[in-house]
Amino acid sequence: MPAATVCLESGRVETGQLDTARLDAPLIFRVYLPPCYDRQLDTFFPVLYLLHGQGFSDEQWERMGVVQVAETLMAQGDIPPLLIVMPAEQDHYAPPERNPYGEVLVDELLPYIEANYRVRPERAYRAIGGVSRGGNWALYLGVQRWDVFAAVGAHSTPFFRTHLPADLRAWVRAIPAGRWPRFFLDAGMDDPGLEPILRVEQVLTEEGIPHEWHLNRGAHDEAYWSAHLRDYLLWYTEQW
Repeated sequence: MPAATVCLESGRVETGQLDTARLDAPLIFRVYLPPCYDRQLDTFFPVLYLLHGQGFSDEQWERMGVVQVAETLMAQGDIPPLLIVMPAEQDHYAPPERNPYGEVLVDELLPYIEANYRVRPERAYRAIGGVSRGGNWALYLGVQRWDVFAAVGAHSTPFFRTHLPADLRAWVRAIPAGRWPRFFLDAGMDDPGLEPILRVEQVLTEEGIPHEWHLNRGAHDEAYWSAHLRDYLLWYTEQW
């Protein structure tokens, strides 16, 4: 964990883009830098990748209030300073086998972030999460690239329909015992897509994969996710 530092400044959000031959256009992303990032030149920070929902973009998490909640928790000493990376997906409909977005995130964006920002390179200090379709991607990458992410948050996540339940079951079975990422799943009771979300949780339970599961009041919308940002951030960072 980075050493605690008294800092009265606020953090900031930078925008960037990554040129890649795998996508039709550069990958757009935002990076939240914690307070006094520029002064702590010898400090390397944990990093959290947060993916937006279908029909939204890299601004969604910031608009929902993740920066304000993170800074409040840091000021209270409840979470350590961290970087938050929020990339934008271009194709909001194609399944992962026909969409290179996931490959770009892991194979290109992640190395770019580690080369250009002071983030810790160890798996233990790298987490990924998302809401709705972004949660689909987070869970998909978490089980396919279990060696990359130590914690995976899937918020209101029905998963990719063509891969549930058979493929998801096969993928989690392929993870070596004891090497599973930590998993956090949650949803609102009034989510119209609750049935497949419950099936995701059922697969993890039946396969003996440790995970945290919460069924809360609420629907499938930003009001629900915003209300639980504190819970999400506390969970992602609890082992940092």
